[in-house]
Amino acid sequence: MPINILMPALSPTMEKGNLAKWLKKEGDKVKSGDIIAEIETDKATMEVEAVDEGTIARIVVPEGTADVPVNQVIAVLASEGEDVKSAADGASKSAPAPKPQAVALAQASPSSFETRPSAAPQDEGKRSPRPEEGAKAPVSKGEGVQAAGSNRIFASPLAKRLAKEAGIDISRIQGSGPHGRVIARDVDGAKSGRGLKAAVGAPAATAAPAAPPSMSDAQVRALFEAGSYEVVPHDGMRRTIAQRLTQSMQTIPHFYLTMDCNIGKLLEAREEINGAAPKGKDGKPAYKLSVNDFVIKALALALQRIPDANVSWTEGGMLKHKHSDVGVAVAMPGGLITPIIRSAETKSLSTISSEMKDFAARARARKLKPNEYQGGTTAVSNLGMYGIKDFTAVINPPHATILAVGAGEERAIVRNGKIEAAHVMSVTLSCDHRAVDGALGAELIGAFKALIENPVMMVV
Repeated sequence: MPINILMPALSPTMEKGNLAKWLKKEGDKVKSGDIIAEIETDKATMEVEAVDEGTIARIVVPEGTADVPVNQVIAVLASEGEDVKSAADGASKSAPAPKPQAVALAQASPSSFETRPSAAPQDEGKRSPRPEEGAKAPVSKGEGVQAAGSNRIFASPLAKRLAKEAGIDISRIQGSGPHGRVIARDVDGAKSGRGLKAAVGAPAATAAPAAPPSMSDAQVRALFEAGSYEVVPHDGMRRTIAQRLTQSMQTIPHFYLTMDCNIGKLLEAREEINGAAPKGKDGKPAYKLSVNDFVIKALALALQRIPDANVSWTEGGMLKHKHSDVGVAVAMPGGLITPIIRSAETKSLSTISSEMKDFAARARARKLKPNEYQGGTTAVSNLGMYGIKDFTAVINPPHATILAVGAGEERAIVRNGKIEAAHVMSVTLSCDHRAVDGALGAELIGAFKALIENPVMMVV
C-alpha cells in the first residue's frame, strides 16, 4: 500500500510551509533516515528525514511551491515490493498539488541555513505531530471533523489537551485545520466564544458585534497613484510576526511600567572588566561585554528574586518557572527572532556575551535550531543602539513580560539638592495583567533597577 508523505509541522506555530527543495526525485529509493526535502518555515529552513523505506513513486508538490498547508500530501512512497507505477497512479487523487507561487522563496541558498526538525526534542509534546508520526495514513482518512456514522472527533493532540484544560467540549469546536480538523488556534478562539457550535436543543447564541473590517488590499492601493509603488510580497516570517503580534495585542491585557536607571557604575565596571579580559594568541580579548549582557543577567536575577513574576499564563493554571530563560530580540532580514539564553541566572556575564554573539550571527544567517528560539520565560528588546530613549514592546507568548531597553545617555539629575550629570537608561516593562499584577510588576522592575545600578550584586 502506498505511503503518503505529508507536509510536516516543524514548529508549534507553523500552519503552512514552503517546499524549498527536493533532494530525491521520482524513482529514487530511500531508506529510513535519508534526507528527502528542505522545508522553509517562518524562521529557518529544515531538513525532512524519511522514516520508511521504499521508492519515491510520485512527487505531488513540486519544489518552489509556497504556502503548502501542514498535513497536505507532498509525495507518495511505494513500499518495498509494491509496483511503483501503480502506487503513483492511484495515490493522492483527492489532494491535487498547489500551483507554484511566482514569489521567490528566499534570497539566500536554502542549504546555507538548514536545521533538522529533530533539534527540538523538548517541544515534541507541545507541537503538532511530525510528518513521520502520521505519514502512513492519507490525509483524507484521518483529518475530518467527524467520521460519517461515528462519534469520533478529529483533532490534534495539542488541541485535545488545550480543550480539556479549558473545560471545553471539543465536539462543539468548529475546526479550521485540514479537512475541518480541530487545531490549537480553534481552541484559543473557543475560549473567547468564537467558533463554537450551538449545543443540541440549545437556543442560538446572539452573535457578538463584529469588529469593523480593515481596508482591503484594493482599497489601500486605490489611495495611491498607479506606478508610484511596488508590491513586495510578504514572506513566511513577516506573515507569522504579523499574526502573532496582532494576536498578542488582541488577547493579552498589556500594561507598562517605566523606570530610569543610573548606569554609571555599570559603565565603569564594564570598562574595567573588558580591560582585564585575557587575550588569545591572535591578540584579541577573550570577551567584550556589552550593556545588553548586563541587562540580560540583571533581568534573569530579578526574576529569581521575584519568582511570582517568572510565570506563563495558561487557562488551566499558572506555569511557575524555576529558571530564567531570557529571550533576546535580534533583528534579521525580513523580521526578528528571539534566541534564548537558558538558565541565564546561573551564567557568567562572559558566557552570556559569548552565547549572544553566536546566536546573533546564526540568527542573521537563519541557522538557529527551533529549541534555540522557542519557549523562554521573558524577553529583552534593546533599541538603545539606535538612540531610542524609551519605547514599549509587545509581549511574545508564552512570556508574561518583556523589557524594552532605551539608550544610556547623560542627563541632569538632582542628588542631595544639587543638579548633577549622570548616565541614565530608561527601561519599560510590559506585563501580561492576567499573570502579573501591577504591584508584582513594580517589584520586578524595582529588583532589576537595584541590580543594574549596582552590578557588583550580580556576582554575589
